[in-house]
Amino acid sequence: MWTDERVELLKKLWADGLSASQVAKQLGGVTRNAVIGKVHRLGLSGRATPSRPARPRQQAPRTLVRSRPDPLTHQESADETADDMPVMTRESRNETKNRDFVPALRATVLTLTEHTCKWPIGDPGQEGFHFCGHSADSGVPYCPEHARLAYQPAQPRRNRERERLRRERLAG
Repeated sequence: MWTDERVELLKKLWADGLSASQVAKQLGGVTRNAVIGKVHRLGLSGRATPSRPARPRQQAPRTLVRSRPDPLTHQESADETADDMPVMTRESRNETKNRDFVPALRATVLTLTEHTCKWPIGDPGQEGFHFCGHSADSGVPYCPEHARLAYQPAQPRRNRERERLRRERLAG
């Protein structure tokens, strides 16, 4: 498979800047991975020219980021906030409604920091999707309110699951 002539051709094509796929096509009967393996075994990692022409990078257009609304003047109904929260039980929604919780600050991906709550509110594919944005403790991605919802003790969950299985066995 790797005759002296094929190895010399491989070296020439590689030095000319062809990609491993292009070299494999030129040689015929070998895969791109076989070419990469042989190049490494021969120690040919350096190239005379790049495998593709360098293109100047275009700057992404800058977008304006709106400032966060003032939580004291920004009002959002508790029902709307609770209904937008992902993976919440009916009980945890009711608990959220009953607490004196300031509505979300409507943070975006661009305004999140390591000290802001990253609890998603709404559907990412829909208009108005945002993150909570309240202050979060260091090392925790959520504000205290959302951390209570996200991090529930395992023992009560296990007990609920055991009770559910016990009722199913009794009923069935």
